[in-house]
Amino acid sequence: MSKILIVDDEKDIVDLISYNLEKDGFSTIKAYDGESSLQIIKTQKPDLMILDLMLPKLSGLDVCRAIRRSPETAGLPIIMLTAKSDEVDKVTGLEVGADDYVTKPFSVKELTARVRSIFRRLKETEKFIAKEQFAYEGLKINYVSCLVSVNGKEITLSPTELKLLFFLTRHPGRVYSRNQIIDHVWGDETFITDRAVDVHIRRLRSQIEKDLENPRYILTVRGFGYKFADIR
Repeated sequence: MSKILIVDDEKDIVDLISYNLEKDGFSTIKAYDGESSLQIIKTQKPDLMILDLMLPKLSGLDVCRAIRRSPETAGLPIIMLTAKSDEVDKVTGLEVGADDYVTKPFSVKELTARVRSIFRRLKETEKFIAKEQFAYEGLKINYVSCLVSVNGKEITLSPTELKLLFFLTRHPGRVYSRNQIIDHVWGDETFITDRAVDVHIRRLRSQIEKDLENPRYILTVRGFGYKFADIR
């Protein structure tokens, strides 16, 4: 049974989300501030986190940053829950490592659907085993163990970044539009926007590229989309 940590300072919201997720077959853990959520992650090791942006003691953004900085927790899927609907706040959440965001007021059914969607993506990533390994100019990927390294240094990626890298390296040299990337990486998740694709690409590059202004792995094809470098 997948275990989900719900973090929000409003108890009624936590209880509402918990009730509906448990009704859908998930196990839930509750937290009401940022500091305690980090302790819970260490001790109870949840499979996914629903994280409010505005929290006492430690903000949701700071919690997200702390999770992504630690190799032990960097792979934890995070859905950011926030009352802020401005695109800047959504992009900021994605940039610090959130896999998705839901804006209050929200539909519990939609939130549950997004939770299930992330778990489906994780399972799809685990099935990426037709070709076990990939190597190109210092970048090495083991599709089975999900280990990624650049010039011998292990890189820890979020589940979304990993899925994105897996997809692009499966088809080096092939150009994909943002909509095609959404279809292949996120499936039917129509709430993912072109801008969100750009944010995830930028975050992935920040992890694997030496020079963000002149990337050698993930290339931008102006006016169309992205591709992994041509391999000759």
